Amino acid sequence: MTFGGQSRSLWTAIAFIPILLVAIAALQQRIDAQTSTIAKEQEELLVRSGRVAKNLSLGYDSLLADVYWTRAVQYYGGRVGLPGATFDLLWPLLDVTTTLDSHLMPAYRFGAIFLSEQGEVGAGRPDLAIELVKRGIAANPGEWRLQTDLGFLYYWRVRDYKNAAAAYWQASKNPAAPVWAKLMAARIAQKGGSIETSRMIWSELYESTKDPNVKKIAAQQLLSLKAQDDQAHLDKLAAEYAKRFGHDPASIQDMVAAGLLTGVPADPAGFAYVLAPGGKSRLNPNSPMAIERLADRAPR
Repeated sequence: MTFGGQSRSLWTAIAFIPILLVAIAALQQRIDAQTSTIAKEQEELLVRSGRVAKNLSLGYDSLLADVYWTRAVQYYGGRVGLPGATFDLLWPLLDVTTTLDSHLMPAYRFGAIFLSEQGEVGAGRPDLAIELVKRGIAANPGEWRLQTDLGFLYYWRVRDYKNAAAAYWQASKNPAAPVWAKLMAARIAQKGGSIETSRMIWSELYESTKDPNVKKIAAQQLLSLKAQDDQAHLDKLAAEYAKRFGHDPASIQDMVAAGLLTGVPADPAGFAYVLAPGGKSRLNPNSPMAIERLADRAPR
C-alpha cells in the first residue's frame, strides 16, 4: 500500500470516530428511556444484539462493552428491591457486554450474581447465570475464580452437588488456585452423596498437600468416609435381617446371631457401631468420630 493509500485509510478511520461517539450517545439515551410496556422492551432487545454491536463497534469493542456493562449495573441497581421488579433486559445487556469483551471479569462474576438472585433482588435465572459463567470460563480458562463461581452456582442455586464438586475440583487444578478449592470439592461431593468422588479428592489432597493442618483434615475425612461405607453395609444387612425375620434387628448382636456378621464391627476410632430404632446404623455416641460429626453439623 502506498503512503497516500495509508493516509486515506487513516483519515477514513478517524472520520468514523465521531459517528461512533454519536452512536454510543444515542444508544445510552435509548437505554436510559424507561420502558413502560413489554412491546417497548422487545424493541430495545432488537437493538441489543451482541453480533450487531460488535460489527458496528469499528474495533472499539472494549469501549462499547464498558458502556453496556455500566448500563447493566444501572439497570439492575434501578430495579433491585422494588416490589414486583422484573429484570427482563439484564441477560441481553450481559450477553452483549461479554460478546463485545470476553475478558471483562466483573461482567461474568457480578452479572452471574444479578442473574441468580431470587425475588426482588435478582432475575431468578440461575440457568442463565451458569451459562454466563461457562462462557467466561471458555474465554478465560486460566481464571480459577470463575470455576469456583460456577461451583457456587451449582451448589447453592440449583443444588446440583455433582457438578458443583466437579467445578471446584477443576478450579483446584489451576496452580494459582487456593487449597480450599479442593476442600470444597471434597466436602460437596461427600454431602451430595458421591462418596467415591469424595474419597478420590480427599486421598489426592492427603498425598499432595504439605500443609499439616490440611493433611489432618483430609485424614479425618477419609476415616469418616470409611465409617459411611461401613454404615451403608450395616443398613443393607439390617434390611436383609428384617426381610428374613419380619422385624428390624434390635442390635448389632442380633445380626451376628443370625450369621449376617462374624462379629460386632467398629468404626475407625475403635468404637462399636450401634443400631437406632428402625434398624439404622449409627456411630457410637461415645466415639470421637460422632463428636466430630456433630461439631461439623453445628451452625457456624
